[in-house]
Amino acid sequence: MKILSIQSSVAFGHVGNSAAVFPLQRLGHEVWPVSTVVFSNHTGYGAWRGPLLPASDVRDVILGVEERGALAQVDAVLSGYLGGEEIVDVVVDAVKRTKELNPAATYTCDPVMGNAKSGCFVAPAIPELIRERVVPVADILTPNQFELGFLTRTTPATIDETLDSVDLARDLGPRTVLVTSVERPDRPEGTIEMMAVDDRGAWIVQTPYLPFKANGSGDVTSALFTAHYRTSGSASEALAATVSSVFDLLQITLDSGERELQIVAAQDAFANPRMQFQVRQIR
Repeated sequence: MKILSIQSSVAFGHVGNSAAVFPLQRLGHEVWPVSTVVFSNHTGYGAWRGPLLPASDVRDVILGVEERGALAQVDAVLSGYLGGEEIVDVVVDAVKRTKELNPAATYTCDPVMGNAKSGCFVAPAIPELIRERVVPVADILTPNQFELGFLTRTTPATIDETLDSVDLARDLGPRTVLVTSVERPDRPEGTIEMMAVDDRGAWIVQTPYLPFKANGSGDVTSALFTAHYRTSGSASEALAATVSSVFDLLQITLDSGERELQIVAAQDAFANPRMQFQVRQIR
C-alpha cells in the first residue's frame, strides 16, 4: 500500500510524520511524507526551533509528487495536526486530486485539537475548519473522546453516549471512526479503552492505563489503524492490532525512562502485534 502522509516533522523525538512513517514502513507500506512544519522538537517542551512551512510550499511538494505520476498510486491519504488555516485547503485539495486519480483511495483525518486534560490547544479557527471542511471529505476519522465531543458538540462519557456522538460524526461524512482515550465513568480503575465503529458494527477494547504523557502516540495510532483497516477491511481486527502495538510501544517507552516514544525499540510490536487484548462487540 502507498500512503501520502501530510503532517508535521521533528528532528528530535517522534510526533507527526516522525512518529507515523516508520511504523507504517515496518508493516511493509510505502510512505510519502509531506511536512507541514520542520521543528527541532515537539512543542510540548515549550521551546523549539524551525519553520512552519507556508501552505504554498506544502502545496508545491504535493504538486511535485503528482507531476511524477505518483499521486494516482496513492491508496490512502493521512493527515494529523494542521498548524495553520491555509493548510486545511491544501489537505482538502490533495484528497480531492488523489481521489480523482484513484477513486479507491481513502482519506484518514486525525482531527488534532486537544485532549481532556489540556483542553483545546490549537488556534481558535482550526476546530471549526476541521468540522466544516475537513471531516466531510474523510473516510476514516480518528479523534480522541474529547475531540469527538468537540466535533459533534456533545459531551460523551458513557459507552452509549460515545456511540451516539460517533453516529453524529459519521453523519458528517466519514463512515469509519476510531475513538481513542475513551474514559467512561464506570470502567474498571486503572484502565482505558479504544472504540471502532463502521457500517458493520461497533467494537471496544480495554487496556491497562499507563500513567504518562506520550506525545505522538495518537499519530502512531491513526497511522496503524489506517494501515490495518485498509489491509484487512475489518474494524475489529484493525482495532485489535492497533491497540496491541500501541500499548507495547507505550510500555517500552515507560520502561525506558525516556520522554520520547521509543519507536525504533518497539518496531517488532508494529510488525508482529501480540494481539493480547480482547475486542468486544458493542453494537
